[in-house]
Amino acid sequence: MRSFKDSILLFLKGMAMGGADVIPGVSGGTIAFISGIYEELLRSINSIDLAAIKLLFSGEIKTFWAKINGNFLLTLFSGILISLFSLARVISFFMVNHPFAFWSFFFGLILISAILVLRKIHSWAPGIIIAGIIGVILAYFLTTFSPAETNNGLFYVFLSGMVAICAMILPGISGSFILLILGKYEFIINAVKELKIDVIIVFALGCVIGLLSFSRLVSWVLQKYHNITISLLAGFMLGSLNKIWPWKQVLEFRIDRHGDQVPLYDKSIMPNKYFELTGNDPHFLEALLFALLGIIVILGVERIAAMMASRS
Repeated sequence: MRSFKDSILLFLKGMAMGGADVIPGVSGGTIAFISGIYEELLRSINSIDLAAIKLLFSGEIKTFWAKINGNFLLTLFSGILISLFSLARVISFFMVNHPFAFWSFFFGLILISAILVLRKIHSWAPGIIIAGIIGVILAYFLTTFSPAETNNGLFYVFLSGMVAICAMILPGISGSFILLILGKYEFIINAVKELKIDVIIVFALGCVIGLLSFSRLVSWVLQKYHNITISLLAGFMLGSLNKIWPWKQVLEFRIDRHGDQVPLYDKSIMPNKYFELTGNDPHFLEALLFALLGIIVILGVERIAAMMASRS
């Protein structure tokens, strides 16, 4: 049983996960991992099985709730959902109006998170190092893909939810970025902002099914190949930094559904090169300060999580 203070902290972790899941390049799984609730989250999700469903339909609600760690899941996902709905507009605003501060903050957040994840590897071997390098390479090339143009049918929305949630639960892989690759990020964000219930429900169903099936695979891999998996995930985190690098040169544009010209394909460049190409202020000092703020925030979260764990 968690105390009221622990429940509030868990709720805030859920809000942090929800906020991270809205950002292309940031993973809610990363927040769960570094805040010390990742393994409990996987165990709780995995407990939702056929036996649990039988308990539910036989009216043994209390036993069912205890089996699935219901208080934990309810508190955590309440924070996630509130954050998703409340931050969709805020995040859209900062992405458009304060892009350097916005992306730099999350760059620092992911960078320090990857380092903290690597600290969980207690014994190193060539295979573990190779797994990390593979993770970096795969994630980097994933960030270089151009977003796809796809239809907005509910079946594709359902499949997008299944695929995206698999990424959201993995530290280092952003579900939002997967949606971007699938051509569904803007569509889903607008659906949340405009409360399009049919789209939200179908997407949520895809997420639930993907989550219940994929979490078991993640648990098995972590138990069987812990160090290699952690190294691979940390590599994903480092490789994904290319996606949220604040200074970009746009190579191609596309027309969105509102008829506006938006970037389709870009590449990361250095701040001085950004100034040479655009003539605009790269806001280097601002970016540096917000990157440091992201690092401080994650170190603070880890410190709080460690203090809470030592008290339990």
